[in-house]
Amino acid sequence: MKWGPIIHLRVTRGRYHPSGMPNPNPDPNLNPTTNQTANPSLFQKKILIVRQDRIGDCVLVTGLPREIKARWPGCKVGVLVRSLTRPIFEHNPHVDVILTDDYTEQDRRETFWPLVRQLWRHRFTHALMLLPGTRVNYLTFCAGIPFRVGHGITLFHTLTLVRPVMSRKFRKGRHEAAYAMDLARAIGVRTENEDPEIHLTAGETAGVARRRQEWLDTVADGPGETSRPRLIGIHTTSGGSAPNLAPEIWADLVGRLARIAGIKVVVTDPGVSGPVAGIPGVLYVPAGQGLRQGILNFATLDLLVSASTGPMHIAGALGVPTLSLFCPISNCEPALWGPRGNVAQNLLPVPEYCRDHCPEDPHVCTYSGPSGMDPEAIIERLLKHE
Repeated sequence: MKWGPIIHLRVTRGRYHPSGMPNPNPDPNLNPTTNQTANPSLFQKKILIVRQDRIGDCVLVTGLPREIKARWPGCKVGVLVRSLTRPIFEHNPHVDVILTDDYTEQDRRETFWPLVRQLWRHRFTHALMLLPGTRVNYLTFCAGIPFRVGHGITLFHTLTLVRPVMSRKFRKGRHEAAYAMDLARAIGVRTENEDPEIHLTAGETAGVARRRQEWLDTVADGPGETSRPRLIGIHTTSGGSAPNLAPEIWADLVGRLARIAGIKVVVTDPGVSGPVAGIPGVLYVPAGQGLRQGILNFATLDLLVSASTGPMHIAGALGVPTLSLFCPISNCEPALWGPRGNVAQNLLPVPEYCRDHCPEDPHVCTYSGPSGMDPEAIIERLLKHE
């Protein structure tokens, strides 16, 4: 089978064939003088953004649709994500279509060609592949997307004519959102705004206000005086994606905060169990809530305290202030993974701790010992920046 006609199918509508000879079947709508079509939809950019990994990674690419639409207002923007992260892009006015791919190792072959056909029907002209992978590479190739860009140089990218973007990953001081925006810059976007964004509907915004009213009771400070307490969210889990405190340390922090006047504590992990559960005076999110509901919970807060994980990035995209626990090693540091779009405070271990006690694996680190990441230090930082 000859692949040339398939690869070039989408670029032979003009006067000339890729071989350099006159096209035997030119587009009948083509103006022979200007070499432009009378049907502008044929030249409409249709850009697919592919990001099929964790929540925080997907949040950090939500600025791409905005900047792409600012560059080409009439273009079409689609995203290909997993069902888990689909709610991050829902109701985004800059996203025209959301596609999902929830393949497993057992069904990756059976789901491949149906997804290829689905992509082909949308007639995408560009694919921005933010996470190099063979499946995404061949999906976009077989779907006939003519202009495809991805990070770095790999064999499968070279074989399928992907344009490489050399971003010097982990260059000191650059943020993950900047690396993501580099793919948009590779197709012509010009911007320095890399901040993420999550959009709420008018109904969701009203629901957030009602929930906040329910969670916050008016506290009387004295005769004729009232003040509203700060609503502080505590997210105790991280899915193993970042260093995190042990559950009993989180429980100690939650209990201490709940006893401070003017602070109302919400544990935002759905259906939390173990030492953190059942602390008097603390609000808990019920089990079974999905990601979109979690986004609305974060939107009610005055501040979120968490490890450097997905909820931190959601809060940043919503403009909710954060106090985040970070590891200082190069692939975990705040300069690379800090929240964007909000007022952010980042707490790191004391240098001596990392020198003497670092387990050398951020996925198992619990900041145990004299790290300076204890409840006292967290509360001191929190109260200092009211």
